[in-house]
Amino acid sequence: MTLTLRTITSEEHLAFIRTLPSASHMQLPSWGEVKAEWRTESIGWVDEDSGQIVGVALVLYRQLPKLRRYLAYLPEGPVIDWFDPDLERWLQPMLAHLRAQGAFSVKMGPPVVIRRWGAATVKEAIAAKEAKRLRDIEPDWSEPRAFELADRLRRAGWLQGEDGGAGFGDVQPRYVFQVPLADRSLDDIQRGFNQQWRRNIKKAEKSGVEVVQGGFEDLAAFHRLYLVTAERDHFTPRPLSYFQRMWTALNAEDPNRMRLYLACHEGEALAATTMLTVGEHVWYSYGASANHKREVKPSNAVQWRMMRDAYALGAGRYDLRGISDTLDESDHLFGLIQFKLGTGGEAAEYLGEWDFPLNRVLHKALDLYLKRR
Repeated sequence: MTLTLRTITSEEHLAFIRTLPSASHMQLPSWGEVKAEWRTESIGWVDEDSGQIVGVALVLYRQLPKLRRYLAYLPEGPVIDWFDPDLERWLQPMLAHLRAQGAFSVKMGPPVVIRRWGAATVKEAIAAKEAKRLRDIEPDWSEPRAFELADRLRRAGWLQGEDGGAGFGDVQPRYVFQVPLADRSLDDIQRGFNQQWRRNIKKAEKSGVEVVQGGFEDLAAFHRLYLVTAERDHFTPRPLSYFQRMWTALNAEDPNRMRLYLACHEGEALAATTMLTVGEHVWYSYGASANHKREVKPSNAVQWRMMRDAYALGAGRYDLRGISDTLDESDHLFGLIQFKLGTGGEAAEYLGEWDFPLNRVLHKALDLYLKRR
């Protein structure tokens, strides 16, 4: 198969994504509309013999101030055959194309899982207090080809990114937590929850918490809770317009792409979440909750509703997104993995983000700037 690379239309891009079991929502053509502060482009790899598109990517370009030079970012992409023995026939044309577009540096995030740890394995490690990080534990599953892929990228000149700091606030998590849904019944899934999760779900039901699916007009209620959460957890919130743009762009592409859920008690929304679906993969995207009435457990109720709906959609995985790999109970990030462990799912490590400096001087200058921020 001889490959050529060219700019493709959004329609061509989406048509290829629809042939796959799944792909990251950040590699959808509509995601370019969500990231309005970036210039975007869809590119495709074409088999010269058949004329068929065999790989795609959404590229986000961020311009350097006062210069017509760009950071080219492919979040959780490109969508290609990552285990092709001749990987260079995919990556070299991509680098040449991005250089011609004015890129001084390329950042990509291969959607390749290296290792998985089941909830039981992680809990045992926490109880034993012998490991400080997930990477210190023997995994329950690993992908040998992923380690070979990492070596090939290094030999080709790619630099492995650190766990944080992709730049411009768009770094993607290397570690995530997922609940497998395929080949399981809903009863099996709930039995996988720990005792606390099952108790909290029952508590929410007995307290009269009702989880409803919202529409565009309910994003304002979600955002009010999101601002409360941002203040409580000390992060910078996105504006309401960002979520409105996300809803409009994603659901114009597929009416079932983005959903909004609200957990209500006595007529008041206490927790709200967004859910994204691409093929057989469902993501819990954003979550928010009030500071009061936490005893009625709205967050557990809304998660269980989303898992049930994901299951009904035929999803193979329910993705709770990022976690830190810390197992240190004194670490402020430990609560995140502790909450998600209760679902009985599994922690997964991706290959992480990789950089290719097309202009080493500008790449180094950007790297120093980001480290100082």
